[in-house]
Amino acid sequence: MLTTERHNTILNLLQDKQTITLQDIIDKTNASESTIRRDLSALENKGELTRIHGGATLTERKRKEYSITEKSAKNIHEKRAIAKHAASFVNDGDCIFLDAGTTTLQLIPFLLDKDVAVVTNGLTHLDTFIENDIQAYLTGGLIKPKTSALIGPQAIQSLEHYRFDKCFLGVNGYHISYGYTTPDPEEAHVKYTASTLAKETYVLADRAKYNQISFAKICNLPDAALVTSNLEENELQLLAERTDVTEVST
Repeated sequence: MLTTERHNTILNLLQDKQTITLQDIIDKTNASESTIRRDLSALENKGELTRIHGGATLTERKRKEYSITEKSAKNIHEKRAIAKHAASFVNDGDCIFLDAGTTTLQLIPFLLDKDVAVVTNGLTHLDTFIENDIQAYLTGGLIKPKTSALIGPQAIQSLEHYRFDKCFLGVNGYHISYGYTTPDPEEAHVKYTASTLAKETYVLADRAKYNQISFAKICNLPDAALVTSNLEENELQLLAERTDVTEVST
């Protein structure tokens, strides 16, 4: 069976079953396990599927977006480890932008011993800033209920009054070819604008975001340093060829 035929067979199996095992594919194609693993890697790099232990599953719909409550419960240990490492990039006297998001939220407690000023568009961040007596400024804008983020023209106009030493962003996906993405174009525009106003931009994203592609592009992979977690060696090498990447083991 030709490579293209195998790839189509794999994708058809996924449409039928949502999640498939290596053995499912071997039985259907009569190909070796090593060949199937290469096929899965190639299809994952194209954003067609997500590899899991022992098989593959369908990639999330590109416009699907979880609520802030749903995202808060996912991979919390990884998010905290990533946030703790990201906080080490912040120096006393820095002015930083902290994006709305569950991973960026985890960064706030690690700023307690630093003299910083923070600008955010994340409504969920406010209580933590107040509790920890951190100097913070909130952008204007339209409240987006799904993510508790402030977006739209007023958010952009508000951001343009600031210049940042560091910008910390959350994303829904990062991909070698398609860069950093999120489901909402308006939220993507806020993230992009903040990054252009900063000397340095860091994307905080756990392993689950690897090779995921959402609807709206934020920026290219080389435009921001990446702090992520638990990548395989070949994945880390591919990313390191395109951007400054730090892997946090958890």
